[in-house]
This record gives sequence, structure tokens and C-alpha cells, in this order.
Amino acid sequence: MSEVPTLEDLEARVGDLNGKRVLVRTDFNVPLDDNGAITDDFRIRAALPTIEWLTERGANVVTASHLGRPKGAPDPRYSMDPVRERLAELAPGVGLLENLRFDPGETANDPVFVSTLVDGIDAYVNDAFGASHRSHASIVGPPKFVPSAAGRLLQNEVDVLLSLRDKPKRPFVAILGGAKISDKLGVVEALLDVVDSLIVGGAMCFTFFAAQGKPIGDSLFEPDHVETCKRLLVEAGERGKTIHLPDDITGVDANGEYATFGSRLPDGAKGFDIGPGSAALFTDVIMDARMVFWNGPMGMFEDERFAAGTQTVAQAMADTKAFTVVGGGDSAAALAQFKLDDEIDHVSTGGGASLEILENGDLPGLQALREGTS
Repeated sequence: MSEVPTLEDLEARVGDLNGKRVLVRTDFNVPLDDNGAITDDFRIRAALPTIEWLTERGANVVTASHLGRPKGAPDPRYSMDPVRERLAELAPGVGLLENLRFDPGETANDPVFVSTLVDGIDAYVNDAFGASHRSHASIVGPPKFVPSAAGRLLQNEVDVLLSLRDKPKRPFVAILGGAKISDKLGVVEALLDVVDSLIVGGAMCFTFFAAQGKPIGDSLFEPDHVETCKRLLVEAGERGKTIHLPDDITGVDANGEYATFGSRLPDGAKGFDIGPGSAALFTDVIMDARMVFWNGPMGMFEDERFAAGTQTVAQAMADTKAFTVVGGGDSAAALAQFKLDDEIDHVSTGGGASLEILENGDLPGLQALREGTS
């Protein structure tokens, strides 16, 4: 993949940035509590290196972001006001537009909406890695009209994640969890080309169990993807790769009581976490690795009864001497919950984007920057 233009490239092209108006697409989609207060400002702080680089050169910076999932119309629950207040504390004088998704033109990539975004803008910087897998107006539109570049956060995310794909240190282990195998089929296929072994936890393991003919009780699984999981297990073996599945599960029995099972669940049982034996096995695999990528929790970690598996894997990620990358989303939230996020080499700001770049080696936002105005 050819290089995307950097901030230095932008400066060389535009010249003196002093007084220039620069639109920075950020990912300020921060978590809010029930009162609308920010509970974690990590994504705002992550954009500061780019913002500060521009403001130090005298640029007038205005940022733009989405927040939540408004339905293409103003919704006070998703107002940018809390973000604007925090940004004013961290980067005084930097502007912030209202929620981009208040306009239906954002998700529809409407050229009219793009024209309003670039009106009066001298340059554009994409620093929203977590949104760069979307072909939305603010991501792919501005590079067609104004000089554009990748910000520091976007550039670093791409460098780290592509290094996993293109220059892995071995043994390279990938850990995938979460609810649905269907969300990650493409990345499983891609990872099997580069990893030495793959750990599967979360509810997605039950579709693999079903593929092995094991009873799963009433656990969540995807019957439409059982045959695909059968194929993946066969292909992994043919390539000399190992897919590590749990050998014990914690959950509830048919009476709703907490219970631990093997990898064959009785009728009426529901699995909600990997068991202690599986957590120990997965820890051994992680500790023997030289590079580890993790996306997706091992269980329903929000419930303390079913947090042990995810916490054990998170602790192993913190303890291993391997180069560790966590692909955003719920995995990053789990790290923060267990206060281990500072122990990881790279915590991505984008769950879906990190999976897509590992799968495809590119993102719509990166392509737009490369193909922008000359």
C-alpha cells in the first residue's frame, strides 16, 4: 500500500500554516454516563498531538466528530457540548462542530454536505482512525477538494496494525472474542494467513463447538455459520495453525444457577465466560508469544460473575514480554475496567477499523487521502 500524506507533506504543499483554517476529523465518540458526562476522555487526548502540531504553526483548527448513533437529526442526548467543554480545557481556542451525524448527509456521503464541511477550509486532516473504515462524508469527501493528510494518531494506528499483518514477530498469536463469529469471519480468514495460532473465546466459541458436534445447551451461537467454522477448523489444521478453543465454560445451569462446565454443555445451560482451565491455557499461549493481537472479550465481563476469563487474558497481555496490541472496542473497555490499559504496547482507538485493516490492508479513509487533490 502506498504511503498516505503526512502532516509534514501537508505543510510542504500548503506552505506557511499560520492563519490557515484546518478541519481535523477526530474520533471524539467518547462514552457518556446517564447524566451526559464523559466517563473516559482517552479519545480526546489521543487527538492532541495532531491538534498541537497544527496550532503551534499558527493554524486555526476546527475539529469535527460524530457521537453516538443519532438518526440523522439533532438529538440532545448526543450533543457535542460535553466534548466541547473538555476540549476547551485541553486545547483552548480549538473549535468543534456539532455532531456530524445530526445531518443525514454524513452517513450518506452526500456531496452537498461535504461542500458545507470544506467551505472556507484551507486544509483537511483525518485523525479519526476509529471512523476511517466508513465511507462517510467527513472521511472520504474533503480530500477531493482541499489539501489533506493523515494526523499523528491515524498514522501511528496504521503503522502498528500493518506491522502485525506485514512484519509479524513469531510466534504471533491472535485472540478473538465477542458475541458473533459473523462479525469477524473475514479477519479470521486473513489472520490464519499470518498468525501461528488463534485463540477463540466469547460467545463466538459456541458456533465452533457446534461445528465440532458438541452440545452447547441454550448458549448463544450462529447456526448459519456452523459449516464455515467447520471449514476454518479444517483449513487451520491443513496450514499447520492451531485454533485454541475453551475446554471449560462458566455460565448458568438450567435453573439459572452459576455453574462451571466442560466444553459440552448440558440441556438448558448457558455459557457466559471461559472457565479457569481455559484461562490458564490461553495465558500459557500468550506468555510464549512474541506478538499478540486481541479483539473481543472472553465473556460477559460487565457481570462480575463472568469477568474472570477476560480479566485473566487482560492480565496475561499485561504480563507477557510480547509486543501487545488491543483492537479497541470492548477489549479496550475491559482493560480500562481492570486498570491494565497502561500495560499494553498499543491500544487502538478503533475496534471495527482495526479488524478491517488487518483483513484488507486498507481503509476507505486512507484510500481517500492517497487519492486526494494533487
